[in-house]
Amino acid sequence: MNRRFSFETRFLVEGRTLLIDLEKRLKVLSSAACHGGLVRARYIMNHQVQANPAAAPATPPKRTWTDPAKYLTQVAGDLGVCGEAVGLMTAVPMKQLVTLREGADNLWVEGFITVGVTNAVRAGDPVKPAKELPCAKPGTINIILVTNARLSDSAMVGAVQVLTESKTAALFAAGVPTWTGRQGATGTGTDAVVIACGAGRNGLSLRYSGTHTKVGELIGRLVMRGVGEGLKRSERWLKRKLAQSDR
Repeated sequence: MNRRFSFETRFLVEGRTLLIDLEKRLKVLSSAACHGGLVRARYIMNHQVQANPAAAPATPPKRTWTDPAKYLTQVAGDLGVCGEAVGLMTAVPMKQLVTLREGADNLWVEGFITVGVTNAVRAGDPVKPAKELPCAKPGTINIILVTNARLSDSAMVGAVQVLTESKTAALFAAGVPTWTGRQGATGTGTDAVVIACGAGRNGLSLRYSGTHTKVGELIGRLVMRGVGEGLKRSERWLKRKLAQSDR
């Protein structure tokens, strides 16, 4: 894989898939559909699917949308990945992928973010039947963070907490409504997060990662920037699609 933008993390975009190579099996915490939870993995994927795969008649043969883990395992195999890969799904085109980095001294955090908010919700809203949800346009905010610090298990959970607070703050700052038009969306109904941490070289072993810590500060800044930029790219993409449909 090629290094891009002076990133420490190796990654590439192959067609509709972002593939991240951590170079060795590291501790990864995620809400991923494929190999989620607290695992050790070398690869992380974010794969674009159709906006409403369950209803799409042109589903590729030998791939089942009813089992995301199985489908994503097949995608990983097509890319030549050996071993388990943490896999996410999104309807957001990989052309909208936001990659960015925050660092201080010998500590860094790198992010890979795709943003779509057509199925945005506010936490606590009543659950709606799937048939009532928007499905013609891309939704889902997928956020993948990689840091060189070794995080304790509790610090990894803390990183998810800071990431989520920052994502919601970015949505509030942009005035993103829910899909029903209600103000104050906190995320989408299909968001996923991934935190991958390093081996703790140079003494970077951290027990805490909240907003009073440097790594928490870096995560907050990165996610605020990344979601903000992702919203802009998503809006530009939707405008282009609407313009094309009006021709």
